[in-house]
Amino acid sequence: MGYKKTFLGVGWKFPPKFDRQSKSVTLVSEEQDVRESLFILLSTRPGERTMQPNYGCDLSVLNFESINEGLVNRAKEIIHNAVLHFEPRIFLDTINVSTAKMYDGVLEIFLEYRIRKTNKRNNIVYPYYLLEGTDVTDMPG
Repeated sequence: MGYKKTFLGVGWKFPPKFDRQSKSVTLVSEEQDVRESLFILLSTRPGERTMQPNYGCDLSVLNFESINEGLVNRAKEIIHNAVLHFEPRIFLDTINVSTAKMYDGVLEIFLEYRIRKTNKRNNIVYPYYLLEGTDVTDMPG
């Protein structure tokens, strides 16, 4: 697609998409690249990247834990440290973790951030599925 160099970068769309006609991966740039980068960071466990074994945000340590204030604070700390070390293009202003959907097995993570170069405010909502990979809808009784 011939992206020009930008000061915030160019990267893969998340989740990755491929264009059959151009035989290339779909790319994003500028603020969208930062946004996609945050989703990739939050979705990657440390050790999954061969050349960057420390890259990632290990929210999987929260699985099977009781959802309480301690778990919420631990999640915030894990996310804060990951963003601090692996996303230098932003200032992380706020991390909120909502337990409103905890009985559905979901923690909603709200990140508010500012892009360092432009001071533009942005936010994302990242759903962390505590029951990911299951297809349990009704328990036999």
